[in-house]
Amino acid sequence: MADMENVDFDDEVDVDEYDESSSSEGGEVYEHYRFTADKKQGLLRIDKFIVNRIEHASRTKVQEAADAGNILVNDKPVKANYRVKPGDVVTIVMSYPPREIEIIPEDIPLEIVYEDDQLLVVNKRPGMCVHPGYGNYTGTLVNALAFHLQDKAELWTKEAKNDPRPGLVHRIDKDTSGLLVVAKTELAKTSLAKQFFNKTTSRTYVALAWGHFDEPEGTIRGNIGRSSQDRKQMDVYPEGSEIGKHAVTHYKVLENLGYITKVQCRLETGRTHQIRAHFKHIGHTLFNDERYGGNQILKGTTFSKYKQFVQNCFEILPRQALHAKTLGFMHPTKNEYMEFDSELPQDMVACIEKWRTYIAGREDSVESI
Repeated sequence: MADMENVDFDDEVDVDEYDESSSSEGGEVYEHYRFTADKKQGLLRIDKFIVNRIEHASRTKVQEAADAGNILVNDKPVKANYRVKPGDVVTIVMSYPPREIEIIPEDIPLEIVYEDDQLLVVNKRPGMCVHPGYGNYTGTLVNALAFHLQDKAELWTKEAKNDPRPGLVHRIDKDTSGLLVVAKTELAKTSLAKQFFNKTTSRTYVALAWGHFDEPEGTIRGNIGRSSQDRKQMDVYPEGSEIGKHAVTHYKVLENLGYITKVQCRLETGRTHQIRAHFKHIGHTLFNDERYGGNQILKGTTFSKYKQFVQNCFEILPRQALHAKTLGFMHPTKNEYMEFDSELPQDMVACIEKWRTYIAGREDSVESI
């Protein structure tokens, strides 16, 4: 049974497994999710209630699950238009047991920035999934941590190996590099999860985005929710909308590189693909972000030489140009604020240098005319 109410993950988890063939009518059923409506819960359609609590679940699939008899309120099947009331116990059942993902410890090198008896901070390399999921059962950060922490931390022992996210309280995309804090004890996990929920942590990212920014700094506001056109993308919806979750990103221009810009991003909230979706929304898609169209030439000239230059940059930096650079939080037991910084990874550094050289060459050409 999954409980997603207390942790706000920053990235992608496939939980959208509702299937009409999974009807609970007849045969044994298995509980996959359980939620208890808060005492202050206002009347809300159950499909909206569930979408707000299960990351990446679509309203259409939830409605199909309700039609199939898979959604229960106080142990009785309900339809998608049922309105959740305070104290209602909402469960989602299937005809098959929840998928168990065995965490296999793997001796994968880790860049550990800090470690003590309660937690560790790791600098994740690009291309590594944070935790196992559909299609990625090995080679993840969790597999590496399970090896590093086996028999050393209560959340990472062999007895707890079937938890696909032991000790994780936040996450970053597979192709985003940077800092993550990982809990080693229940006490640390509870403390850190509460800090992320209350937005008292501090996180800054460095990104390369297409285009020139008119203002040196700004704030992007807009709900982040699943795209109705492409389930693998997130869209931005108006603030206050019933679709998506409240999201705020602050940015500051660090360096103008001609047709791209190096920016610092500070997260006020942590939503799936928040920076990537927000920046596309304002017309500054992240450089080489294939998911959001940043792997196309969005700014610049039509000269073939320029096109080849950009293609070379894509090869140097074969992922979205995003790095989780700093991370700050209150230590669970030391009662002191800790902040960590990390260097930009080599692929981003090389790409930035290439653009600097290109801009300098272009300026030299103009001066020589």
